[in-house]
Amino acid sequence: MTPESYVSAEAAAQFLGVPRRFLLSLARKGISGSYAIGTGDFRKRWIFRLSELARAVDPARFSRAKNRPQRYDPDQGSPR
Repeated sequence: MTPESYVSAEAAAQFLGVPRRFLLSLARKGISGSYAIGTGDFRKRWIFRLSELARAVDPARFSRAKNRPQRYDPDQGSPR
């Protein structure tokens, strides 16, 4: 079994369907699956493991379809 490879912030953000800047803010707060590369106080590069991110994040929480208003169907009656 080969170990899972790391991916860039761009690839991880695309996998989760969130903006890259939002993912980096989660990484700075310590979301599971994110790893800082470099030493010192100011780290510029982050790498991610997709399987750990998937376990750490509830995909329904970031779904844009969840917040989309439902279409009105006249056959179903009043939308209220």
